[in-house]
Amino acid sequence: MSNNPVLLAFLATMGTWAMTALGASLVFFFKTIKAHVMNSMLGFASGVMIAASFWSLLAPAIEIAEGGRIPAYIVASIGFLLGGGFLWLSDHLLPHAHIGSKEGDEEGIPTHLRRSILLVLSITLHNFPEGLAVGVAIGSAAVTGQGMMAALVVAIGIGLQNLPVGAAVSIPLRRENLSRRKAFFYGQASGIVEPIGGVLGALLVTQMQPILPYALSFAAGAMIYVVVEELIPESQAEKGDHKGIHYATFGTMLGFATMMILDVALG
Repeated sequence: MSNNPVLLAFLATMGTWAMTALGASLVFFFKTIKAHVMNSMLGFASGVMIAASFWSLLAPAIEIAEGGRIPAYIVASIGFLLGGGFLWLSDHLLPHAHIGSKEGDEEGIPTHLRRSILLVLSITLHNFPEGLAVGVAIGSAAVTGQGMMAALVVAIGIGLQNLPVGAAVSIPLRRENLSRRKAFFYGQASGIVEPIGGVLGALLVTQMQPILPYALSFAAGAMIYVVVEELIPESQAEKGDHKGIHYATFGTMLGFATMMILDVALG
């Protein structure tokens, strides 16, 4: 299996999708989640993604680019900014609504899609770079001959943070008056793009090896954009709720530490 990075990327991102579905299944047990719990979960997801962006993507990108004609920090910066730019452009084009936003606050091109669909599209858009990161990391390990376990750590970290994110999608959908089954279906469906991103990322870096450092830093930039644009603001949405902000902050630090430990210990 390790000799087929595309297959391994597909299986790994199917696992991260399964974690999204597991988180979404919480809608069968809860109709609401206390604000401080949700803030902590979103903070944890933010911390995992920040740590994965550096330890598993940016640092390897710089290492691979060293010795090339273009300085490694320039290569990593170009890829990083392109990743953020891609998500920014997608945010402006794809119709979607952020969780916790009010009716009429939809973003992207005008549409008549139901609000529940727009909420799912928001998370789906932001799940793509996570799948891409897993695929690129696995493809990179196959190309460079580095330990595959280090790449799989990215999938483990993404899977961990998908658990609270799945709940953060399905349970608000329940509050939108969807049935539990529909809320679960839409919640888990938001992760369907991860296997697509995983396979695409692995294919790109194994077939076009010169883009490897750019692809790694691109995935990092896209994930950081998601964290800053979506997860952290949502975890601190209640203005004046200093206690809630503390929960979000502690969750972020715990998520970062967890991913750092995984990467250093297992990678």
